[in-house]
Amino acid sequence: MSLNIILILLALSGVGGVVLGYVLRVLIGLAQRGSVELDIKQKLLQAKEQVAKMLADAEYRSAVIETERLAPLEDREGKIVAREERLASREEFLDSRQRDLDEKENEIRAREQEAVHTTRKAEGLITERSKELARIAHISEAAAREELFSEIERSYEEAILLRLQKLAANGRERLEDKARSILVSAIHRLGNAVNAEVMSLSVTLPSEEMKGKIIGKEGRNIKAFERATGVDVLIDDAPDKITLSSFDPLRRAVAKSALEKLIADGRIQPVKIEETVKKTQDEIADIVRQKGEAAAYEAGVIGLDPKLTALLGRLYFRTSYGQNVLQHSIEMAHIANMLATELGADAAVARAGALLHDIGKAVDHEVQGTHVEIGRRILEKFGVDTRIIQAMQSHHEEYPYETPEAVIVQVADAISAGRPGARRDTVDRYLERLGDLERLAGMFEGVEKVYAISAGREIRVFVNPGKVSDIAMHTLARDIAMRIQAEVKYPGEIKVNIIRENRVVEFAR
Repeated sequence: MSLNIILILLALSGVGGVVLGYVLRVLIGLAQRGSVELDIKQKLLQAKEQVAKMLADAEYRSAVIETERLAPLEDREGKIVAREERLASREEFLDSRQRDLDEKENEIRAREQEAVHTTRKAEGLITERSKELARIAHISEAAAREELFSEIERSYEEAILLRLQKLAANGRERLEDKARSILVSAIHRLGNAVNAEVMSLSVTLPSEEMKGKIIGKEGRNIKAFERATGVDVLIDDAPDKITLSSFDPLRRAVAKSALEKLIADGRIQPVKIEETVKKTQDEIADIVRQKGEAAAYEAGVIGLDPKLTALLGRLYFRTSYGQNVLQHSIEMAHIANMLATELGADAAVARAGALLHDIGKAVDHEVQGTHVEIGRRILEKFGVDTRIIQAMQSHHEEYPYETPEAVIVQVADAISAGRPGARRDTVDRYLERLGDLERLAGMFEGVEKVYAISAGREIRVFVNPGKVSDIAMHTLARDIAMRIQAEVKYPGEIKVNIIRENRVVEFAR
């Protein structure tokens, strides 16, 4: 009985354990499920916080990038507004200048009309006075003049005829023979060779490939060379040969020497071209100085200012009707010395006047005026003796003959220039026309350099970018073209090419 009870109790306790274990398992499962849900909620909250942080960071970076992108645009807009304000003020200034010019033009026209009216009034008064005098004297002006001349002729006719016969009989042949003897003696004693000098325009190339180097990529080298030297480089089908064209012999000499150096060096590029041309210009300046000193020594003219001697040396690269001007001046100095010695004049003054008679041609393409007037101003600036200035200023009869030496210099000029083959008229006229083109264009404000190229069919005008704006370039080109059209005679048409170039140089050290 007690065993059954024990077994029943054991069975009940087993069932109770099973039930208790199941209950405990359910409770444990519920506890674990609550913990997982809590973890999931915590991770979801952390994820939301990270997303919100990332969004805030992205918005901040986006705002920074947008600010950096808009900053240059705002700066550029500010510059554009400032430039527009400057242009507006400049237009107002130009309008004001135009109004002033219009007022001055109207004033000048009024003065011209007043001057014309005054002139006509004066002419009318003169005519009235003549008529009144004729009325009072009962004779016309022409009749009075004729009667006066007739009376003088009747009174002194015999004396005049006797004087003329005496001069014709005793003096004319003697004076002509003496003058002829002096001139022939001077010419024979000089005996220089006559050579109309033309400096070479051609440069020989070592190979045909060198043409490509000289031209450069897209013509970059040849344009830099033409801009630096002011000559026109002509490359044709002639093998191994390049032609340099320029009316200015000094530029042509610089260009030829510089091109030969570049060919020998082999490195042809814009920077090297500018360096070589600058170096060659310095070398030509030394040659000019040496030629001037040699000419003064050969002509026997001492005591000249070194700067005046350098100007004299520039004539070595100048021709007049194909005749070398420096050689022509030296030759004139010798002839003038001989004539002055024969005639008893001052030989030193005659020599100096003859040597310096064309000194104005050294700068006549840079200074306005005739070469005689320019030469007078140069000699006066360097304090040359007044007698020398008087001797040189009359060789083209622009000034009266004030001294015997002035006549001697004029005769020496005619002897040296008039010998057969000494000059060529057409060449010098062509060169003078090109010089007139450059000189005319260089008179405008803001122009730095002017080069006449392509046989005078084009002029290249380099302007100062600080003085001439892009807008003013059009006005300048039109004004130069109109000035050339009004003052220069030429066939065909001339192209006016205005070049405005800004250069910025910085060194990295």
